[in-house]
Amino acid sequence: MRKITLLSLVAATVLFTACGEETKKAATDAATAATETVKETTSNAVDATKAAASEAAEAAKAKASEVAAAAKAEAEKVAAAAADKATELKEAAATKAADAAAALKERAAATTEAAKEAASNAVDSVKETASAAVSDNAAGKAAFAKCAGCHGADGKTKALGKSAIIAGESAADLESKLAAYKAGTRNVAGMGMLMKGQVAAMSDEDIKAVSEYISSL
Repeated sequence: MRKITLLSLVAATVLFTACGEETKKAATDAATAATETVKETTSNAVDATKAAASEAAEAAKAKASEVAAAAKAEAEKVAAAAADKATELKEAAATKAADAAAALKERAAATTEAAKEAASNAVDSVKETASAAVSDNAAGKAAFAKCAGCHGADGKTKALGKSAIIAGESAADLESKLAAYKAGTRNVAGMGMLMKGQVAAMSDEDIKAVSEYISSL
């Protein structure tokens, strides 16, 4: 700008002080030259500015691409780490579930075996108790000897094909029925008199003992 101003002053001075045509022409040429110089300088400045802006834009674009690539790489790294962690947790959960299932299965098996053993022991105990009761009930066993001819040695024969099976019937019911036969107040399938004759000689103690014996068969 300072250069342009000086040139303008020179041109004006020449114009105002010169008298001849040649002087005027020289001043005009000088002004034209100054104008051209200004135009060229301005054009060069514009071109330089454009070049600088283009370079800055390219640099910014390259930097943005670099940052985007770095961010993508970091995201992929985080995603891969998350996937590995998820797989690890899944495998750990599966292992834990399998261990828990195995433990439950083992516990259930142990409980089942314990229950079987307890049930077996209970059955054996009942059998032993029943066997001991039968063995101790010698009077009932002896009294049943006269009954075995019609009801069978195990009490599971229908007397004369008519009576019910008496083995295993409750002692209280048997005792009540035998007492009724002895009193002559019971007559089932026409066997009232026959049963009365069988139990007529039995005491109340004998009836009780034979009833308990028959219920244990």
